[in-house]
Amino acid sequence: MMAVLLQEELCQEHVWEQLLRLVHPCQEVQDTCRGTKSLNIFLEALEGVESVIPKDKFLAITSAVFYQLSDDTKEHSEADRAELTHCILLQARICPEETVLFLQSQLGADREAGCVAALGLLGALARSDEPMMTEKLPQVVEAAQCLCSDPRIQVRRAILHFIKDVLSANARSCSAWDVVGHIFSEFSRTTGRRAAGDLSAQEAQEEGALQELCMDILESLDVSVSGMTKLLWPRLLLYVVPAQYTGMLIPVSRCVQALAERGDLMVREVEELDPHFLSSMFQGPLLTPQTLLARLLVVAGSPFAGSELQAAALLLMQNLHSRIHRAVGAMWAAEIPLLLQCLQGKDESFPDSAGWEQRLLKFLRASLNTMEDEAWTKGLSCKLSQWLSSSPSNSGEKSFLYKALGTVLGACKEVLHIQEKLLQHLEEANAEEPSEAQGMISLLSHAAESNFHTVLDTLTMFASRLCKGQNGRIPRRKKMELDSRRAHATRSALILAHGSLALRASKEQLLARLEGDIVGNILLLYSCSCRDLQNTLALLQSITDFSSAFQAVGDSACFNPSLKGKLLEILTDLLKKYYLGTPVSPVPLKVILALEQLSKLKPSLGSKDMCDMLILCCKNIVTHPSAEMMLKIRKSQQAAQYLQLLQTSLKALGRLMVVLLETETTRGFFQNIVHRSMTSDNMWERKRALQICSQLLAACEERGRGDACKHFGSLVGLLVPLMCDPMPTSRQLAVTCLSSLLRIQAKATNRVIQTGDIGSLCEGLNDCSTVCQLQTSSKIARIVCRSFSLEHTIDFMMAIKDTFRKAKGMRVRAAGRWMITFLQMYGKDICRDLDLSPIIYILRSCISSMKHSTFMPFLCQAVAILTRCNADVTIDSFFHQL
Repeated sequence: MMAVLLQEELCQEHVWEQLLRLVHPCQEVQDTCRGTKSLNIFLEALEGVESVIPKDKFLAITSAVFYQLSDDTKEHSEADRAELTHCILLQARICPEETVLFLQSQLGADREAGCVAALGLLGALARSDEPMMTEKLPQVVEAAQCLCSDPRIQVRRAILHFIKDVLSANARSCSAWDVVGHIFSEFSRTTGRRAAGDLSAQEAQEEGALQELCMDILESLDVSVSGMTKLLWPRLLLYVVPAQYTGMLIPVSRCVQALAERGDLMVREVEELDPHFLSSMFQGPLLTPQTLLARLLVVAGSPFAGSELQAAALLLMQNLHSRIHRAVGAMWAAEIPLLLQCLQGKDESFPDSAGWEQRLLKFLRASLNTMEDEAWTKGLSCKLSQWLSSSPSNSGEKSFLYKALGTVLGACKEVLHIQEKLLQHLEEANAEEPSEAQGMISLLSHAAESNFHTVLDTLTMFASRLCKGQNGRIPRRKKMELDSRRAHATRSALILAHGSLALRASKEQLLARLEGDIVGNILLLYSCSCRDLQNTLALLQSITDFSSAFQAVGDSACFNPSLKGKLLEILTDLLKKYYLGTPVSPVPLKVILALEQLSKLKPSLGSKDMCDMLILCCKNIVTHPSAEMMLKIRKSQQAAQYLQLLQTSLKALGRLMVVLLETETTRGFFQNIVHRSMTSDNMWERKRALQICSQLLAACEERGRGDACKHFGSLVGLLVPLMCDPMPTSRQLAVTCLSSLLRIQAKATNRVIQTGDIGSLCEGLNDCSTVCQLQTSSKIARIVCRSFSLEHTIDFMMAIKDTFRKAKGMRVRAAGRWMITFLQMYGKDICRDLDLSPIIYILRSCISSMKHSTFMPFLCQAVAILTRCNADVTIDSFFHQL
């Protein structure tokens, strides 16, 4: 009705008065639904009326409706809010200029609710795709940008919703897309505030919600919207490189992939894509091809990024391949899907993060080989070098950057460029930080893959600088630099780097440079160092590494004997230095690992050197720590660490003995090394000796070596009492050793020996009852004694004698029972075929040196058995020695 009356000029004033009366109660009445619906009906009718609307009347209506919508003291239902919003949209159709100007004016108001409501309405207008709004969108976006720095949480959220609406509009002007950067800025701001850790629980939750909204906006982008391809994707690339936007790579990658699938991405030449914007964008350093590739590689290689983010980086690489290098398209199309399968867990050969990193670096090297572009590769090395220099020491990306730069330098061909970059980062790195020291080693090792001689020459040059003038006259300031902790740490890192280079060298490279350059540099750096623990461990590791590398060359290679002797002398001195030092030191373990590899090199070590070395090793590993020290270790906070180190050292010593067993068959090998510790009063020492013995016997059995058979009697005599040792582990190890010894004996003599019963009797040794342990030991004795040859009798009795003299308690009783069992089974044969004098002498010496009455019954019974077997011979032998 009002619309009809507006057509009459005389009625227009009366209609506007009635309309204002309809609007104003909306500000006072709680239920506004009826009035709002009436206003909507009127405005819809007003669209079809050609009438001049008084500006003051129109602004009054707009202001009243807006006030209702933005009044935070009233709670509107969703239906009421929708009706009020619809009113504003209708007014915008009728008077677009006035409505937009009014809403823009509300953006500068202090009232938070007003700003939020105005942003929401402007976003709704942008989303409506009205022709008038399309023209005014740049103006609206520019007005909204003044709120981008507003700290109020509701306004920040409203800005993001407004941007989401703008990005869904049919925008053709480049300026309408400029606010896309605020999504990334807001994401970075929320990340920083949450990382600071000074937010309340509610504030942290609100910041997290804003972060999710930023991600949701990019996730929901409709790439079919007009202008998206031409105007948005270049802006998205601006946020690929800066590290603070890393978390946004996932939606950015999906958006770029969607554009690529439409065939719109980079179909045209760059010059066609908004020249005004692109002229300022691609001329700077941020978006060079090398910058893009470096950033995406770092994200893909980061173990902290997560597989989804790593996959996003790889997809961006694939979709932007033509912006990176024209030659890699086909290769990346084939290789990147395989890398993505690894991240998704479909490739069973993909082991862990280290394996992934290695595969990614291999992909990088293959890409550079495909390009065959020296200038481009040098550019990438410069970008990685720049990035590496600016990265903090403990950042997760720096470790990968060292390896990536090394890989790229390995693909370079210009010697001076390679040396310049290597020297730069060797000088910059602070080797006091373990991560930096490892980074130096990684850089050199990866660069040496294809430039071994260049890298080694550079390393030699740098090492000589660190050692130059150490013993000569040099300025005091220079001497202080060379004596600084950083310089010593750098020398340690370089020592390790030489060993790493040896492992990566080819046969020809190693034979040409090992003794003179690699080993020579290692010894030079070691001689100039402060000989602290770090430096010592570095030396030992490098000896292990280059010995392993040289051994892999083959049997034909022969190591310099004098150089080998010098290295052996250094290792021996270290064993002497660290013997009985700290409770448990890693140095003896590392010495043994180095000796294990060094001993494999031809020519073999001499017998005397080997025995002296093994005695020192056993002192450090088997006889130390003492019983008192073991008790202290077990009560310390580092108990688990100490005990693990001990176990590792024992296994290493066993492997070393096996190596020496292969290269040298020294007489008395078992007796000289194992005998003393197995009869020790220290139960931990006995256990360690048993562990070594079990490894040796297992090696002899596996390799078909009969060395142990020569010591069959003495070994059985040593193992017998240990089956009743206080430590359950020692009892089981003793049985394990006996079983191996019997199998070796059977194989050497081509006899069939039943040892299965021994295994079934092991449970009895675990019994807490000492009676049960003794009974089980006696049963095992009868099985083992069947395999005895009389030629081992003296050795067996001598070992029993040592037990009688040194042991006590259950071990003595076990030894006595075994001796009686043996004499009962073989007494007649002994009296008939052997000279009894040595046996009687052994028994008499036990009596003369005996300290405990526990031995006497066994000795008397032994003499009685021999007398019954051959009284004349036994008595004559006994009295002959009086």
